[in-house]
Amino acid sequence: MRSAPALLFYADTHSSRDLLYFGRFECHDPFIALRHEGKKIAVLNALEFGRGLKESGFDQILALEPLLAEVRPAGSGPRPTPAEIIALLAAKLRIRRLLVPEEFPAGLLERLRALHLDVTVAIGPVLPEREIKDAREAGAIRAGNRVAAAGFAAAEALLRRAKTSGRKLLLDGTPLTSERVRLAIEIACLEAGGLALDTIVAGGDQACDPHCRGTGPLRPGELIIIDIFPRHAATGYHGDMTRTYLKGRASAEQRALVEAVAAAQRAARKVLRGGAISAAVHAECVKVFEARGYQTKSTPKGAVGFFHGTGHGLGLAVHEAPRVSAPVKEPLKTGAVVTVEPGLYYPGLGGCRIEDVAWLTDTGHKLLSKHPYAWEIA
Repeated sequence: MRSAPALLFYADTHSSRDLLYFGRFECHDPFIALRHEGKKIAVLNALEFGRGLKESGFDQILALEPLLAEVRPAGSGPRPTPAEIIALLAAKLRIRRLLVPEEFPAGLLERLRALHLDVTVAIGPVLPEREIKDAREAGAIRAGNRVAAAGFAAAEALLRRAKTSGRKLLLDGTPLTSERVRLAIEIACLEAGGLALDTIVAGGDQACDPHCRGTGPLRPGELIIIDIFPRHAATGYHGDMTRTYLKGRASAEQRALVEAVAAAQRAARKVLRGGAISAAVHAECVKVFEARGYQTKSTPKGAVGFFHGTGHGLGLAVHEAPRVSAPVKEPLKTGAVVTVEPGLYYPGLGGCRIEDVAWLTDTGHKLLSKHPYAWEIA
């Protein structure tokens, strides 16, 4: 019987959340890590070696410099490549086969194969256990959402202070823009212990492109989508919440749109649990929208209506397994953490999205996010 291949990483932990999960150790430069015969092994240079011993979850840490010297003594030629170090390790550990993740560097893969190493690229996740969160991870995600809530509070404070002047919102005499609100959100998130990047503050028709970050002046009487997904500095786990706002008095059509999205989220949450079929949860949102006459269709200028999934997994990455959407027919797993974020988008009327985060149990779910849904700001 053939032995299982050793799992090989070569990455930094910002580009590979799998490696961050694997070693519980942040490192900004690429390094070698292996799982071999049940042990987690890392190769770290002198800069990171001591910190790795103190902070990481690796079972064994090897110093890089002696391995470099073993491949090629200093001064006798070019510095050994990562491929040569990996080949040396494979020989020392008697590793016959290697398995690498799909995002493994292509150039390094070719060099390993040129050194006659048997390397297979994985199909699908190499650490499927990441999908299930324990209580510690759920608590870290909840902390990330507390950071997001601080950002919403900062945004709401600006909207309350803003004055309406015709078709403009003025704050301290100058236009209130997406950029000013985003800066206030990011500062509030930093002060709350997290880092918010690419925050969405999109008003009017900009909000009808769900991932448009938003630019320029915000207008009275227009729906404003704010989506904050900060990384909690102490743990590396993300929060992810969305609220929709309007400065002034909403029209009947805007109120109906927002209520439909809120109703769709409530409908999805009623069936959301471990064991529920992903597509069936998504279908609950679709039912609400169709019953209220909100059509989803493609147009020459883009899709309108509800044209994205209901949710996605959340953890060390903002988007990770599983997906809660129409194409996914598999059951959701108990212990998974997912967002619930239905939305409607109609240029001319505006966009609305409401997003919360749920930790799935056998009988339902526990919310890991909390912030008021009051959206009309006088």
